Amino acid sequence: MCADRQPRRRRDPAATRTALLRAAAELFAERGFDQTTVREVAARAEVNQALLFRYFGSKQELFAEVLSHNSEALLDSVAAPELPRRILENVLAERAGSGAEHTIVAMLRSFSDERAARVLRDELGGSYVERLARLSDAADADLRADLVLAWLFGIGMMRSVLGKDPLAEASEEVILGHVTRAVSYLLEKSASTPEEDLGED
Repeated sequence: MCADRQPRRRRDPAATRTALLRAAAELFAERGFDQTTVREVAARAEVNQALLFRYFGSKQELFAEVLSHNSEALLDSVAAPELPRRILENVLAERAGSGAEHTIVAMLRSFSDERAARVLRDELGGSYVERLARLSDAADADLRADLVLAWLFGIGMMRSVLGKDPLAEASEEVILGHVTRAVSYLLEKSASTPEEDLGED
């Protein structure tokens, strides 16, 4: 072996996986599931495309991993009473956020793809509904949580995708005020305390 030969750089699987998840989260938020290609994800992560398939198997499995990974980060960082407001802030944002907040925008832009929709149903029907349902002690708490999610994402579709006025032109502050009051009523507990109330400005 030549003395001046550079040692082969050792691959860091954890770092590669993290880079792929980050790149995928950004692209799914920017373009949605259908318009994002695995080639683009690999290029943004600066890794070989073959590694994406090695770690995730397929684009659908990558999408599911992005949603699960980033949803856990979002849910862990936000107290349950603040979750509806945080979701709404993200669907109203003109640009995708960063990190875990990419997830909400990625969901909003991926509903039209049947493969992505199956993943979204599992994700929304699991961690998000479970967390929101804790805010209510009603017998139909899961249904109430579903209604809240349907409303929040519906607002995002009407405003950001369809551009329907006057919703598209309304200020975020006005929308947040109206919606958080209604969500607070829908998810209220029979004997709520100030700490359990959904926060308003």
